[in-house]
Amino acid sequence: MKKKYAKSLPEYDEVEFDEEAVLNSRKIHRKMPTSVSLPPEIVEELKKVATKKGIPYQVLMRSFIIEGLQRLKEVS
Repeated sequence: MKKKYAKSLPEYDEVEFDEEAVLNSRKIHRKMPTSVSLPPEIVEELKKVATKKGIPYQVLMRSFIIEGLQRLKEVS
């Protein structure tokens, strides 16, 4: 079975990204692997949302974390 990548899907062009968050995340040259324990039902929900957006669910989680941190910085 051939592996499918999100970027190769036609819907990928329709995905909207927070450009500022993406640009800011690229400033970090090296990523550190982490582990987060989540209930299975949350992971399934993340996967469904990510599938609708045409991106891997890990990328979706990372964008949520980056956007959440930016919001916290704005409030402080």
